[in-house]
Amino acid sequence: MLPTELLMFRVKAGLVEPRRLKPTTNNLGLAGTLIDVFSAHVGKRRAELNEELRDLEAGRSDYRVVRGLAHLLTQRGEFEAGGDVAPATVREKVFALAQSHPPSRHRAAQVLEQAARALSTESPLHSHDVAAALYADLPDQQTLISFDPLEPSELIGRWDLAQAQGMLYRAYQLVITARRNEPARYKQLLKYLKFFGLMVTVEGDATYGFTLTLDGPTSLFSSNTRYGLAMAKFLPALLHVTRWDLSAALKPRRDLAWVDPKDDEWSFQLTSEDGYVSHYKPPEEHDSALESGFAERFARLDTPWQLEREVDLVPVPGGVILPDFRLVHPDERSVLVEIVGYWRPEYLRKKFALLKKSGRTDLIVCVSERLNLDRAGVDPSEFGDRLIWFKGVLNPKDVLAVAERTARAE
Repeated sequence: MLPTELLMFRVKAGLVEPRRLKPTTNNLGLAGTLIDVFSAHVGKRRAELNEELRDLEAGRSDYRVVRGLAHLLTQRGEFEAGGDVAPATVREKVFALAQSHPPSRHRAAQVLEQAARALSTESPLHSHDVAAALYADLPDQQTLISFDPLEPSELIGRWDLAQAQGMLYRAYQLVITARRNEPARYKQLLKYLKFFGLMVTVEGDATYGFTLTLDGPTSLFSSNTRYGLAMAKFLPALLHVTRWDLSAALKPRRDLAWVDPKDDEWSFQLTSEDGYVSHYKPPEEHDSALESGFAERFARLDTPWQLEREVDLVPVPGGVILPDFRLVHPDERSVLVEIVGYWRPEYLRKKFALLKKSGRTDLIVCVSERLNLDRAGVDPSEFGDRLIWFKGVLNPKDVLAVAERTARAE
């Protein structure tokens, strides 16, 4: 992401529009030049890299674009103090030796030579090694030891996304509307919500779509941007889900002279059609070998039922469930399928509590016999004949048999 001073945007009638870079020849050339600069400075000090970057941006009206691209490339590099001896150890030895006599230029050279002899181990050190290591841990003296390059078009995409993420730094509420028939990638989305500590309320149904409202008590009563930062980090995860709209309420920037002082709230709008690209790892098609194995076996059956990974969010009090599969019959009957495999007792308690709260009578629950539900305090009889036990492998014919009894027309 980018620091606030490198964010570029405009505000029209309270609507914030982050700047985007077109993949023109000039922009691609600039991105390629910066990538080459970073690649050429592997093994060199950060100060040398920064000096060349300053030369590149000198005299350019778009110097903030250059700085932003360079900032993103810096995040792909690894810097560390060079040398075989820790700078703190070098300083401790040099300062101790320097205290024995009055300071002088001649004495400084002697101290460095004494320190080099004292600090030499298997590889002998010289006075210039000691001088180089003395402050090698300061940021501008650190060495770029590795750099992960990317294509110029990818860098421009990262810059665009970083600008959009930056709009959320000052967000205090974010609303996502997810339309029906979305690919089943919501599980990873909810995992990211939990990972970033975001609280979400889910409302809606499969007919009219779902609304996810992200908010939290600190967002309303604190002036810091901690919650907005978490929302910004969450945005790349949302990009892996298709067909959504996002609306964020932002606190206006008061540090900019051109901001209308009468603005008390800004709005940031985004949709899945805006073309931003996520750099987060895409979700796996299946969460577990149990699910993938079941899908493979089901595909070999001769049945009119269709197995879909495109399932509905099912809001329940205190959370949301996302069944693993949905079985759909040509006569418009359908049933949801949840496979419970190998999990901890705490997870099982929460999982079954949410399934029960959902109140869905068209939900089939498949449970591995290896799970100790008694130990977890779970009573599976609450699901009646909609519960299927399986040992090792879940037979899709067993699921189809229950589906024929419990499926309901949409």
